[in-house]
Amino acid sequence: MGDQEPVVDPRRPVYVWRQVADWIAARIDSGELQPGARLEGERELAEQVGVAVGTVRRAVEDLRERGLVVTLPAKGTFVADRSNS
Repeated sequence: MGDQEPVVDPRRPVYVWRQVADWIAARIDSGELQPGARLEGERELAEQVGVAVGTVRRAVEDLRERGLVVTLPAKGTFVADRSNS
């Protein structure tokens, strides 16, 4: 993460899982994560952002509900291809 602003600010009146989900969504919207790209694993994301694995799990669930990612059991979570939407 380096010199960048932290992803999560516990003082904000927004659930931490939502802040993580919005951060990942922003990475998708900016093109940093392209359709078909595999997201980091839950543990890796949790360490990277400084939150619990359960928090990342809830954030990914939210992203699935938004249609931004798809999860394939035993394969991982991937950025959805929304070009056909």
